[in-house]
Amino acid sequence: MSERGQLQGYFLAAPSAAMLFAVALVPVAASAWMSCFRLIVVFHEKRFVGLGNYRYLLHDARFWTALGNTSYFALLSVAGELALGLCIALLLDSRAPGRGLLRAAVLIPWAIPAAVSGKIWAWLFNPEYGLVTLALPFRDINWLGTPGYAIHAAVLVDVWKTTPFVALLLFAALRSIPDDLYRAAQIDGASAARVVWSITLPLLRPAILLALVFRTLDAFRVFDSIYVLTGGGPANTTETLAIYTYKTLMSSGDFGYGSTLAVATFVCVLAVSAVYLRLLGSEGRA
Repeated sequence: MSERGQLQGYFLAAPSAAMLFAVALVPVAASAWMSCFRLIVVFHEKRFVGLGNYRYLLHDARFWTALGNTSYFALLSVAGELALGLCIALLLDSRAPGRGLLRAAVLIPWAIPAAVSGKIWAWLFNPEYGLVTLALPFRDINWLGTPGYAIHAAVLVDVWKTTPFVALLLFAALRSIPDDLYRAAQIDGASAARVVWSITLPLLRPAILLALVFRTLDAFRVFDSIYVLTGGGPANTTETLAIYTYKTLMSSGDFGYGSTLAVATFVCVLAVSAVYLRLLGSEGRA
């Protein structure tokens, strides 16, 4: 490419780069700068502490608990969404009766805003009149008010909400697999399970990895659905990094340490992204 062509490419990419810088990098830089202060607006306190907030972060048991809750939530929800999404995608791609209705119905949970779906599920899990509580054999359990149960109820809500995204992503990838491969396998006498294991899953690996990237990053910064369901309780057992950051910023008014938590969350998401991008790069070279 000539030098003029390179300059033209840079010129065309400049608006997008400027927009990305303004929307993404400037807030991150501002948060990093505020994290170097003890900044409590209510008390009109602002003093430079350098890395003091980060030293406190390393010994903050609540931060490590929130990080553990976030990681556990992301692990369970993404695994459930991937398993159910793959099954639904295979159904959508099959010749089963009613698949047209299923393709329309699968969009409903994904179309509902997360805060609205969280409120609906909070009613369903109500210990007195919730339909889910009444349908289960253990009616004396408060699913959203008991440690150990609440996080799994939140995982269930997230799986219900975002499985359609994974299913549609995998369904689009399934449509790109040539039918000749399936016909050849049928001629060779391969069973349905063998076809899925030897043809479908290997060809779906890039799409599966892409779904893992999007859903892991989204689950790692979850806020709205869990906040509506439990507010981070009971006893902070469902408090994620995003909820802890919000409470520190908005409830406690500690913008210095809240910015530190925001930067820590950004670093965690960045680390997860780097791992997945490395895997995607390896997949592309393969």
